[in-house]
Amino acid sequence: MPPPPEAAQVLRQFRIVFNAVKTHFQQVERKVGIGGSQVWALSLVARHPGMGVGALAQAMDIHQSTASNLVKALTQRGLIDTDRDDRDRRAVRLHLTPEGHAVLDQAPAPWAGVLPDALAQLDGDTLRRLDHDLAQLIQLLALESAHDAAKTPLADM
Repeated sequence: MPPPPEAAQVLRQFRIVFNAVKTHFQQVERKVGIGGSQVWALSLVARHPGMGVGALAQAMDIHQSTASNLVKALTQRGLIDTDRDDRDRRAVRLHLTPEGHAVLDQAPAPWAGVLPDALAQLDGDTLRRLDHDLAQLIQLLALESAHDAAKTPLADM
C-alpha cells in the first residue's frame, strides 16, 4: 500500500535535502581531496587562529574526541600546525599552515556545508517548528543512537 500523499511529499523533500548535502560534500572532496568536516574545521581555525580543540568541538557542535581526530588528520596532512599555550602547557592552539590556506581557498563554499548554511538563513519561528517536528519524527524512529548521531558531522555519515 503506498504511503499517504503527504508522507510521500515529505519523503521526496527529505530526498532532495539529503541529495543536496551528499552532492556538496562529494564536490568538496573531489575539488580539494579532503572531507567536508575537515574543510569546515579548517575554515574555523582560519577564522580563529590559536583556538583550541575544545573550542573547535564547540563551534562544530561535535564530540571533543571527533574534533581531536579531525585535528590529528589535518595535522598529519600538513594543513594545521599546533603549539602549546604558554600559560597551560596541556592546551593546544591551532593554526593553519600555508598549505591549509591553499586548500581552503580552493574549497567550494559554504565551508560548513549546505544544510547548516540554509538553516542559518531561516527565522527563529521556522527553526523552532522544524526542531519540534523533527523531534517527533526521531521519537517515532526509536533511534537508540540518536544522541551520538546528533554529534556526528553530516560529512562523516
